[in-house]
Amino acid sequence: MVRYTLHRLVLLVPVLIGVTIVVFVLIHLIPGDPTISLLGENASNAQRAALRRALGLDQPLPVQYAKWLWQTVQLNLGTSITQQRPVLTLVWQAFLNTLLLASAAALIAAVVGLVLGITAALRQSHPTDRASMGIAALATSIPSYWLGLVLIVVFSVDLHLLPSGGETSAVNGGGPVDVLKHLTLPAIAVAAAPAGIIARSVRASLLDIMRLDFVVALRASGLKEVAIVRGHVVRNALPAIVTVMGLQMGYLLAGVAFVEVVFGWPGIGSLLFVSISERDYPVLLGVVLVVSVAFVVLNLLVDLLHAALDPRVRASVTGRAAQ
Repeated sequence: MVRYTLHRLVLLVPVLIGVTIVVFVLIHLIPGDPTISLLGENASNAQRAALRRALGLDQPLPVQYAKWLWQTVQLNLGTSITQQRPVLTLVWQAFLNTLLLASAAALIAAVVGLVLGITAALRQSHPTDRASMGIAALATSIPSYWLGLVLIVVFSVDLHLLPSGGETSAVNGGGPVDVLKHLTLPAIAVAAAPAGIIARSVRASLLDIMRLDFVVALRASGLKEVAIVRGHVVRNALPAIVTVMGLQMGYLLAGVAFVEVVFGWPGIGSLLFVSISERDYPVLLGVVLVVSVAFVVLNLLVDLLHAALDPRVRASVTGRAAQ
């Protein structure tokens, strides 16, 4: 396991460097001039040129990238052009809010997906199976932002049960219960699609294992179905299930942007939306970089967990190293 972990960490270095290059280039391909946002459309060309020199935007892209990468390695993401605050402070606070929303959505998606998937696998070709997979297909096909709007209309506007947006209430808000109320609707909206994907993957993984010869032999030996599923089927299907769930968690970190805007949740998505409209390049770079690095690190953790659950993965790396 130690050799496999070191192998994955070594491979992580070029991936992270590639991520920084792609992020930097893509951000600078966005049309627009940040000096217009700062000086207004009536500013003269000389004023804009002076501001571009002050911000370092007049230098070649390779030079800008080298300076930005060196600052990033030192955990200095620069200063926001419009807010004049450290980018790291802005992005980190927004990332923590997004992480809270994504974690709540991941918990909902995991529970619902596992329940639907296991139920469908155990009742294959039964109406319960078709109903479970129908719910999973519906959840997967509904856009999260549209579902968020529907939830707001039903539970906030019509029923007045839950708040429609924000992180806390403006009056007497801020406690854990208040945050949980504000978190419920966006978490459900974000969790719907991953829950459907997890349910379908769990069903497929369990059915693949249940068709194997050793499971048939266990049934022939008189072992109860519950013991077979719990002690053998789930254990062998667990690596594939964990991989799918881990990838969905990575999707949640990047896929909550539209839902955050709909609900006014102060996370990465809301910060990204404001930064794009203001052409705030340092904040844009910081947001995309943090999300990309988080996704890469999460994939690493999923791979390590997969290797811990499946010794064949560790053996493959050890075999290549021996050759």
